[in-house]
Amino acid sequence: MQENASEEIPGAISPGRFLRNWHGGPIAVPQHLKGFGGLHGGLALALLTAAMQEKAPGAELVSVTGRFGRTIDAPLRITTELTHAGRSSTIVSGRAESDRGPLLDSWAVFAPSGGDVSWPEVSIPIPEVPGPEECEPFAIPKEFVPITTSMEIRPVGSSRPYAGGEEAELVAWVRLVEDDSPPDVLRFVFLMDALAPSYAAVLSTLALVPTVELTVRPGAGLAKASSPWLLLRATTRQAATSGWSVEWIDAWDAAGAHLGSAQQLRMVRTG
Repeated sequence: MQENASEEIPGAISPGRFLRNWHGGPIAVPQHLKGFGGLHGGLALALLTAAMQEKAPGAELVSVTGRFGRTIDAPLRITTELTHAGRSSTIVSGRAESDRGPLLDSWAVFAPSGGDVSWPEVSIPIPEVPGPEECEPFAIPKEFVPITTSMEIRPVGSSRPYAGGEEAELVAWVRLVEDDSPPDVLRFVFLMDALAPSYAAVLSTLALVPTVELTVRPGAGLAKASSPWLLLRATTRQAATSGWSVEWIDAWDAAGAHLGSAQQLRMVRTG
């Protein structure tokens, strides 16, 4: 375990165990796994991914998208449906809902593992940045985002959320503190939503910028990841005066392998 890692809550289930313990019944929302008010969005999408994976046993996740309808702050139920089963892909839809109604709608594309054909691989090179051991930890008050006690975040560069910077970009090393295992596909889906909104880097006052839609696409490098650390680079590529923004996130491991990417559709909420 790395030094200066965030302290876990004694007796509380870790995010990794929370995902592994998917059992199909009504699921309570632990307080320490919440983001701003409800279950952390990336963790919720990873949980739905675990449920949808059961409809495509032995297949690999190609892409998963979640559309968030409301804050997930009540016990939830998950249902899934196989919508397409072909030779090259399987598509599964899923929904998380509570007594109040739908919370999160999702769909995932799975593909058979391996294959006889090997096409040329294209990936994005890792930016030149210092390693995680050279970067200082950044603590987010757990009163705002309780789940950050389960992570260690080490920003790269001077950009910070709500610092009124000139560029809507955040770069940081991120890892779970529960163990030293490299990310599997479920942890990867979760951690792709680990950083604050990159749009917040150009804001100078606190405003919520929640996720409306999140798509995560694992890359070929994920299967070969050897470190618990992920380097995340989140960049807002477009933003309107109405508050809607589109964010792109790329991830690499400490050895430089590109692990995959994500896109977020966000909106600024003032009330």
